Amino acid sequence: MGSANQSTRQCHALLPTAGTGSRLGGELPKQFQELAGKPMLAYALDAFIQSPHIQSIWIGVAPAFIDNSILKNLAIANKPVHFLPTGGPTRQETVQNTLSALLASGINPDDWVLVHDAARPGITPALIDTLITAVQDSNVGGLLAIPLADTLKQADLDSAIAGNLPHSEKTIPREHLWQAQTPQMFATKQLHDAIEEAIRQEADITDEASTMELSGIKPLLIEGATRNFKVTHPADWELMHVLLNTSKST
Repeated sequence: MGSANQSTRQCHALLPTAGTGSRLGGELPKQFQELAGKPMLAYALDAFIQSPHIQSIWIGVAPAFIDNSILKNLAIANKPVHFLPTGGPTRQETVQNTLSALLASGINPDDWVLVHDAARPGITPALIDTLITAVQDSNVGGLLAIPLADTLKQADLDSAIAGNLPHSEKTIPREHLWQAQTPQMFATKQLHDAIEEAIRQEADITDEASTMELSGIKPLLIEGATRNFKVTHPADWELMHVLLNTSKST
């Protein structure tokens, strides 16, 4: 970690949006499909635009999509919004490419970056600010997450491999288990270097926090909100549609 004073470290948002969203279906990637009146990406983008702590927003897009008219309509904001052709074949490569672009632009390597899934349109400025307030005085970073409430079952792997319905083999204690959400907030250069090393090792990482854990960091867990769930399947889409429409009417 560098020597920058904590109070001078700015916050930037990074949204990887190069995925195809194949499980949801549709002609467009799911982050650009219209949800409750506007592209799903617009909800997360608006939340970061409205957060007073966020200085700039960087969106990693598949190179083939960078000239799409949808992006031009989303780019109007009261703070810098950068759409970059930094999308890669995996989420971690999109994040890594976009982090490289941030650093090449001259952003302080010690500045915070908040990486957020565009498929979580339920994020709010209040949740973003809660994360920043809790993490900004630390040197380890952190993420929004939810303590697990449901009983967890471990399936019998043998029956599943044989093509049968899986059997419940045992119950997993949930007392210390959390469900990770985004944003996940870390120092820009530190996260960049951690992902670079994870890719070099061909490590199995699923989010930014797991990358930092691999390098020995223990990120803070900041309680998020149920509404910040990830839209993956058609049922998620329908539930989020109802949630967003309800929010507009209240």
